[in-house]
Amino acid sequence: MMFGILALLALLGTPLFIVIAMSAILGYARSDISLAAVPIEVFGIAEMPILLAIPLFTFAGYLLSESRAPMRIVRLTGALLGWMPGGLALVSIAACAFFTAFTGASGVTIVALGAVLYPALSHAGYTERFSLGLVTSAGSLGLLFAPSLPLILYGIVAEVPIDDLFLAGIMPGIVMMVFMGGYSLWVNRSNRTPLSHFSLDELLGALKASAWEIPLPVIVLGGIYSGYFAVSEAAAVTAVYVLIVEVLVLRDVNWRQLPEIIRESMVLVGGILIILGVSLASTNYMIDAQVPEKLVEIVNRFVSGPVSFLLLLFVFLLILGAILDIFSALVLVVPLILPIAQVYEVHPVHLGIVFLATMQLGFLTPPVGLNLFISSYRFEQSIVRVYLATFPFLMMLLFAVLLITFWPGLSLFMLGE
Repeated sequence: MMFGILALLALLGTPLFIVIAMSAILGYARSDISLAAVPIEVFGIAEMPILLAIPLFTFAGYLLSESRAPMRIVRLTGALLGWMPGGLALVSIAACAFFTAFTGASGVTIVALGAVLYPALSHAGYTERFSLGLVTSAGSLGLLFAPSLPLILYGIVAEVPIDDLFLAGIMPGIVMMVFMGGYSLWVNRSNRTPLSHFSLDELLGALKASAWEIPLPVIVLGGIYSGYFAVSEAAAVTAVYVLIVEVLVLRDVNWRQLPEIIRESMVLVGGILIILGVSLASTNYMIDAQVPEKLVEIVNRFVSGPVSFLLLLFVFLLILGAILDIFSALVLVVPLILPIAQVYEVHPVHLGIVFLATMQLGFLTPPVGLNLFISSYRFEQSIVRVYLATFPFLMMLLFAVLLITFWPGLSLFMLGE
């Protein structure tokens, strides 16, 4: 009955953190544990130094989205790839993946880059349906690349080294881009006019224009793996670097815009931290109530080994991604599936990559895929038209995620395992 009431509240639009907090409070109230444990668990997130990385990377990403960095990234990728047949499609995929990795939000990518890429694709001779589907789908790429916010959050929730996740996401992320790029080239094989001829002058000009953005991956990854920075320190350096470059050096962002940018980015961070805090309380209650152990017993009835477990997990996450956003799913579901994955000897890093790659499909999965609605609003297209345009890309990404799921080496190769 309690579960039914909470489910009804969620369906009626009650904020998720309230539903989770209520479940924790009701659970503790039914046990002999004091309700004082709930606020203790909630404020326990203050003891996680790694949480500093979330607001800092988020602020840097939002600051980049408000600058002219998206245009410079498109110009650079165009100079590098635009001379190839079908190069503009590849440019769109690469630019969106890079931008989503830093913003941590695919919807921001569609809004920031869509105004440039969508009309450019149509002007280059790509069909309107293909252009709409590509921009909408490419906006979900990049979540497996550092310093993606979902990667950091998974590391916090699962207590997995975040630098391991940054390395593990490289090959699977590239695989997803290759599948989408291959499909884009194949479907446009009769119209493969290059965006432009290769020009060394244009390449040098694009490199010069993007000279301040190019060091960002080096700062994040190079600083972490060289041992100079911890993840939270790399986030602080990135935020300060982006602030100085975009506000003081390039002056793309006026200092008067900073309060609004800070507000928007911290609203997202605040929502994530509230959900994470109450989820810790709820998760600890479920551990006390031996919920994970009971789930293991149930799963054992239907699963005989790692392969069948991964298949069941894939189907479950595909459904979950269509109805729940990736941040909420991370803090709610990961603590429950980790013990089960350990029983079937699924590496926690591989589990994280599978989790995020599959949930990434949720951005494109009807009926409530977030990217579908953002794209419909941004490009003034009916939601049904967006569904149809993105479906082929969804199938390509689906095949890529299946490969990532059942080939653990893709995720663990960079870790030497």
